[in-house]
Amino acid sequence: MGTKFSDAMTEATWFVLAQQPEVPRGPDFGKASPIGLLLIVVLLVVVLFIGFRFHRRYSRFQRRRAFAEMHGLDPFDEQGIDEAMAAAGVLDRRQKRFL
Repeated sequence: MGTKFSDAMTEATWFVLAQQPEVPRGPDFGKASPIGLLLIVVLLVVVLFIGFRFHRRYSRFQRRRAFAEMHGLDPFDEQGIDEAMAAAGVLDRRQKRFL
């Protein structure tokens, strides 16, 4: 009697697991909105902009650090490095922007 019951439970379990849930199917099923494409494009532009800005800041930092090490200056003394770079004629003339 125990075997018949466990066999029936196993078959019932497989039957329940094998059924697919009802999924809505219609003319608009699976279509993406144009807003999604716009959102992806905007996010891509933002990521590229942030990457470009980071590259500029990192390159400027590396140039200033190398100059400070070559001339025996403190790399964290911005004003001293600016003055020494201006005296050497290699001051970075680009505006410092915080974006």
